[in-house]
Amino acid sequence: MKLVRYSDGEMKKIGVLSEDLSSVIDLSSIAPAQDSMAAFLRGGSANLENASRMISEEVHIPLNKVTLLAPISDPQKILCIGQNYRDHCEEQNQPIPERVILFAKYATAISNPMGDILIPEVSDKIDYEAELAVVIGTPGRNIPEEAAMTHVVGYMCANDVTARDIQKSDGQWTRGKSPDTFFPIGPYIVTTDEVEDPGNLDIILTLNNKVMQSSNTSNLIFKIPYLISYLSQTMTLMPGDILSTGTPGGVGVYRNPPVFLKSGDEVEVTIPGVGSLKNGVA
Repeated sequence: MKLVRYSDGEMKKIGVLSEDLSSVIDLSSIAPAQDSMAAFLRGGSANLENASRMISEEVHIPLNKVTLLAPISDPQKILCIGQNYRDHCEEQNQPIPERVILFAKYATAISNPMGDILIPEVSDKIDYEAELAVVIGTPGRNIPEEAAMTHVVGYMCANDVTARDIQKSDGQWTRGKSPDTFFPIGPYIVTTDEVEDPGNLDIILTLNNKVMQSSNTSNLIFKIPYLISYLSQTMTLMPGDILSTGTPGGVGVYRNPPVFLKSGDEVEVTIPGVGSLKNGVA
């Protein structure tokens, strides 16, 4: 399934896409909070089974009559992994990290599919980072690595937009990673049954239709099951939490000359089988 949040006029709702992706089915009748995906996921397998049933039984709304929103607007946590692709380490002339490099973004950084990435006045070195995002569906603490994937409900495209000048001047990453609109996600959550192997997915980013990043999640240094187990040793992972797994080589700051986002640009993250996330820059 492909789970979405969408607006239909003034209302924001939870929905699921039809199998041909041409329409959306309103899940408000089974959503405990009208537009909270995290609350919907807390309903567990019962909500997912009802959503699957409703695809064939309920009234479909043409997709061109609604606006898709970020699939999750209220995660308790956005957990991000730095330097987690071998090709990204190579372009920085950095050794392969021996331990997970963890940082966080805030929910106010979330941006909608087709929404604009807004350049803040305090920065002029804005970079793109294509990423595969993992969505937690089942809560857990101290999760064994061999059971980690049972806690995943699905996957999204993400763009870990970064203000490189702020990141460098601060000496740590939080402020440079979390300006408003700096975490576009979507356009939907693809449930795990539709992704055969998240450890073998092509990941591509284009800037104004030019390929800038092209890699595969097989190049991840720390794999998804390990990351889930590692993180859960110190924190409870909750439904709706987002784990953004890192970006491959090809980011703008390490190009010669460097390439940074500017107003009028269009950036697109594509992960075949997961989706395509397009955003403007303003």
